[in-house]
Amino acid sequence: MPLWIIATLFAAFMQNLRFVLQRHLKVTTLSTGGATWARFAFAAPLVALALLIYKSVSGQAWPQIGSGYWNYAISGALAQMTATACVVALFSRRNFYVGITLKKSEVILTALIGLLVLGEAVRGSVLVAIGVGFVGVLVLSDPPQEDGLPWRARIFNAASGFGLASGLLFGISAVCYRGAILSLEGGDAPLRAAMALLTATIVQTATLGLWLALREPGQISAVFASWRISSLTGLTSMLGSMGWFIAFALQTAAYVKALGQVELLFTFLFSAFWLREKTSRTEIIGIALIIASLALVLWAGFRV
Repeated sequence: MPLWIIATLFAAFMQNLRFVLQRHLKVTTLSTGGATWARFAFAAPLVALALLIYKSVSGQAWPQIGSGYWNYAISGALAQMTATACVVALFSRRNFYVGITLKKSEVILTALIGLLVLGEAVRGSVLVAIGVGFVGVLVLSDPPQEDGLPWRARIFNAASGFGLASGLLFGISAVCYRGAILSLEGGDAPLRAAMALLTATIVQTATLGLWLALREPGQISAVFASWRISSLTGLTSMLGSMGWFIAFALQTAAYVKALGQVELLFTFLFSAFWLREKTSRTEIIGIALIIASLALVLWAGFRV
């Protein structure tokens, strides 16, 4: 099995765990900004430690920073930070797995952004898979509790807005992160991925930390007060992000994000069996379409 597929599956699973933990923080003790910052603040030292250990064990030299690295890394970091806040805000509007599914508009947007920014096209079979998955996202954006409203009011709602905004921003971050990794010269894929990840995490921790200090000063102390859950959030964030970054180093962002829809299966299981959230027939149809999309991407991935 190609390494980028293994890394993506691992990343999707860890990301799902991280969103479960962030959901808990959001609905119990922290604001949207606080729950978002908890991820970065506790992940940053773990990423730095992992990078130093891997470099020492592997005996490699530091990669050389090429042209465009800082623009890609900083842009990706800010886009991912804002996208994460959108997802956290979604948790109070729709049930858990529908909120995560709405953000999967990132798949089709990543393909478009990757083509425009990096000139990376995808195969026709993957485009079909992305299209099927996007239909599933549109189905899931129709709230079942609002069936009496006009179609436009049901589709174009606040939850859909958060989902589509996060999808666009996650798409931008994915392409920018791949651009940053490709801008590093020397070193293997894990080393370059870890270096780019550390850069992004430091930017995110400092930027959002400054925002909280100025606008929500109590949230920083609240994050550290909830260290038991916040530290686990940071750990799962670090592990998941390493998986994503390694995958981005080896494959185009569109392929990685398309396969990353497997996260929806993990999310569905958490939602149904742990959170005990009810599922409507429309939501099941949407999930089925996305599963079909995932199968097509996985089939295409083994042929790349």
